[in-house]
Amino acid sequence: MHQDPHSHVLQLDLQGTPQAWISLEQAALHVATGSVAWVDGDGPLATLRGGFNVARNRQSLIEVHPIVALRGASKINLHDIVPAITKHKLFRRDRHTCAYCGGVFGDRDLQCEHIQPESRGGAWGWMNLVTACACACCNGRKADRTPEEAGMPLLYLPYVPSRFENFLLEGRRIRADVHEWLAARLPKGSRLHG
Repeated sequence: MHQDPHSHVLQLDLQGTPQAWISLEQAALHVATGSVAWVDGDGPLATLRGGFNVARNRQSLIEVHPIVALRGASKINLHDIVPAITKHKLFRRDRHTCAYCGGVFGDRDLQCEHIQPESRGGAWGWMNLVTACACACCNGRKADRTPEEAGMPLLYLPYVPSRFENFLLEGRRIRADVHEWLAARLPKGSRLHG
C-alpha cells in the first residue's frame, strides 16, 4: 500500500461542510460501500490493494482521496455547534499575538486571558478569551480586572471560529491541497488569512 504521511482524511457532508478527520481505513470503508458522493484533493492519498478477481483477471484497488464527501443528509447542523476551545487553538486564532501589547510569542510564553475575569463570572469561551503574553506580564498586569479597569484596551476582538477555521486551528499536519481547500472557504474577516 502506498500511503501519504498525512494519512488522515477530511470528511465532508454532501454540501461540503467539514464533519471530521477520519482515518484512512474509515475512508476506504466509505469508498468500498459506495458512500462517497465526491472527492477532492491532488490525487489519491493512498491506493489500497485487495484480492485478485479471477473472472476479471485483475486485483481490486481502492483509491482514497484526502477529501471525501459522503452521501446522505447530516444528522445535525454543524454550523450551529460552537467548536471546542483549547489553548493551542486560541493561540492560533489570535496568531500568537498578545491582545494587550501586540507582541508575538511562542506557545510557552503565552496564556489564555479572560476578558471578563473568571472570578467575576467570566466564561471559558471563544468570546471571553484572548491570548496574552506571560513574558511582558500583560496577563499579570491586568490581573483580576476588565481591560477597561486596567487601562489596557484590547488590540483585537475575540470571535468564534467558523467550521473551516476550526479544522485549520486544530494544528494537525495537513496536506497542502487540503489546507488550500479549507483556506479558500474561510470567512472574509478571518485572522487565518495570510
